[in-house]
Amino acid sequence: MAPSLTHPSGVTFVDDGEHGSVHLEAAVYYGGGETFTRSRTYSHSHIHGYNPKRAPAFQEDVITRTRRMSHDEKSRTIRVVLEQEDTDGDFQISITDAGPKLVPLGTATSNGFKTFDIRRIVLDEARLTENPVDRLSRMIRHSFWHSLTRRIDGDGLEIITADPKNRTGRVQPRIYVPHGEPAMAEYYRKVARDKPHMNLDVQVLPEKNDDPYFVKSLNPKPGLLALAMEEVDDGKGGRTLKGIPFIVPGARFNELYNWDSYFISLGLLVDGQVQMAKNMVEHFIFEIKYYGKILNGSRSYYLCRTQPPFLTDMALQIYNQLDRSDVEANRQWLKRAIQAAIKEYHTIWVAEPRMDPKTGLSRYRPDGVGIPPETEATHFTHILEPYAAKHGISVLEFSEKYNNGVLKEPGLDEYFLHDRSVRESGHDTTYRFEKRCANLGTIDLQALLYKYEVDIATAISEVFDDELMLEEDFPLTPFPPTPESYANPHRERSTSRPQTSDEWFERAEWRREVIDKYLWNESKNLYFDYDTVQEKQSLYESVTAFWALWAGCASDEQCWKLVSQSLKKFEVLGGLVSGTEESRGKVSLDRPNRQWDYPPPHQIMAWVGLERYGYLEEAQRLSYRWLYMMTTAFVDFNGVVPEKFDAVKLSHLVEAEYGNQGIDFKMVPREGFGWMNAAYQVGLSFMTTHMRRAVAACTSPEVFFGRAARAEIAVAQATAASTDPLDLAMEALSLAA
Repeated sequence: MAPSLTHPSGVTFVDDGEHGSVHLEAAVYYGGGETFTRSRTYSHSHIHGYNPKRAPAFQEDVITRTRRMSHDEKSRTIRVVLEQEDTDGDFQISITDAGPKLVPLGTATSNGFKTFDIRRIVLDEARLTENPVDRLSRMIRHSFWHSLTRRIDGDGLEIITADPKNRTGRVQPRIYVPHGEPAMAEYYRKVARDKPHMNLDVQVLPEKNDDPYFVKSLNPKPGLLALAMEEVDDGKGGRTLKGIPFIVPGARFNELYNWDSYFISLGLLVDGQVQMAKNMVEHFIFEIKYYGKILNGSRSYYLCRTQPPFLTDMALQIYNQLDRSDVEANRQWLKRAIQAAIKEYHTIWVAEPRMDPKTGLSRYRPDGVGIPPETEATHFTHILEPYAAKHGISVLEFSEKYNNGVLKEPGLDEYFLHDRSVRESGHDTTYRFEKRCANLGTIDLQALLYKYEVDIATAISEVFDDELMLEEDFPLTPFPPTPESYANPHRERSTSRPQTSDEWFERAEWRREVIDKYLWNESKNLYFDYDTVQEKQSLYESVTAFWALWAGCASDEQCWKLVSQSLKKFEVLGGLVSGTEESRGKVSLDRPNRQWDYPPPHQIMAWVGLERYGYLEEAQRLSYRWLYMMTTAFVDFNGVVPEKFDAVKLSHLVEAEYGNQGIDFKMVPREGFGWMNAAYQVGLSFMTTHMRRAVAACTSPEVFFGRAARAEIAVAQATAASTDPLDLAMEALSLAA
């Protein structure tokens, strides 16, 4: 007869399959009540009088040890592991460390005799053996997004007012509130009174807050720009304001950014965080209303500058995932977003100086005066040194006199015009734009504006019954653009008539024709930027040509030529590079790398564009390459998710200006980097189960696609063999025999 089964009292058993998903957040996975599976064994020694909780004894002597609290043991363990494994002393354990990569763990085979006076720690085997793809995706979904979340209000100000880019020496927290928001200004003044230790400075901006000389005057006292808030109960029977949360890129970029937020929102939507993505659109609507544009970033020194426009696609993607229980509320929300986008379109992107009326091409061309203050202190030293030497003064003294207008240097004015334009383009910096960006009608910007026009037309047609009345008054730009129409000071007002889908579809078709006329190069099978001053194409080969596929402005024939003839110029082991080496030129000590040699946004745009035109296999191949590079870095370098990669060398150890963000962490990564997190989550949506498993096994693209190619050849050969007439005839003879 089998012995009766006994177990400790109070134990709850679950079947093996009933445990929570291994991919849950740690707090959820290990939280709650304690449960056990039937496969776990328990010592029966207590039946015979042995109590493993009692200190072990030998004859009459009780063996005692000084009690160690769990945090003491944890600190000791971490110290031992670091001493053994972290041989380069950076508080990260990676493949470059020379340690043995081995940590001893105790076992349960002693029936609890060998004990330590610490709290029991459970490490589930399924979590320990979780594959790297699932682990990184889980960390992004449950941990990284949370760590990158910010809020501008009394509770969140102390975190977000910190600005690593502030090099004025004045670190006083400061917030600028827009004109027309007195309740918000009073709220922050109350925060300053209630939290005197913050020493918070609250300033109210004038109604016209993007005058370049006014913005320059704020440079010695930089501050955070207020964003959208909501009214909530204060818990005391009254009402108060609360900041709407959003996601920052991370590292030195501790504020809301424009095009980073678009790519971040794509990742949030994949992870089901629709409300957070919606919050970021709310902030963009607020910025357009009060600051006149979606800002490069929400700091005072960005007031003159925007970034690539993505608002319409961002809003429509979120709208398509909103809860359908309140259709009218969703419709009103989208209406606000589209109205804001129309205002930004007319007052920024097709208005002078960004619009070139002669060609109809829009350009990155922001206003501004002086040296951009958010850069590293020595960033422009090599540019300023010749001018300082010319005047016989130091670089620092020259910088101050130039910024204050004491010294005039037209050549330097033009240099910084282009430099600000590069920063507005988001591609700061690249040899593609050096000393000419403000004059270029780029393919990426035209593709984005074409998408704006189609999106606005589609929304008006399908959501607003083909008629949208604008609520805010502003001047509409003439269409089609000509030098004569733009010279006319009399403009139609936005509130004079409703917007219709026909006029926006007409704008989109007109822009597509302009793109084909000025940017498409038939002989080179590629789109190029157009220099509106030199009146010719700039033959720098850029992967942003594939943004035309994302926007849908390329014909099927143009797409086929891009894929069959030009894609190979940019595809490397780790995905896509931003430009060809031939266009970039040789890199040397005097001509160093630019950080936009390694951009993640181009990957997502290319994947989506290729899929749109039916080239799913190419999109999957490129996404596999990118995910492989990210996954191997995550595995080999202590969980790193950086701002950028060298897709040729498959390395995040890049040498470019500003270094690489997102790699300076201790022990474990806590936030990754905004759009890189998104690239991983979006990229996984392109993977088949087989591809995902291969990435998790860190199977090189060369190996993976080599096998796939050989398999295709084998299938093709088998198919050819079965249809060859001679083979069929011989097979028939053998069957007859």
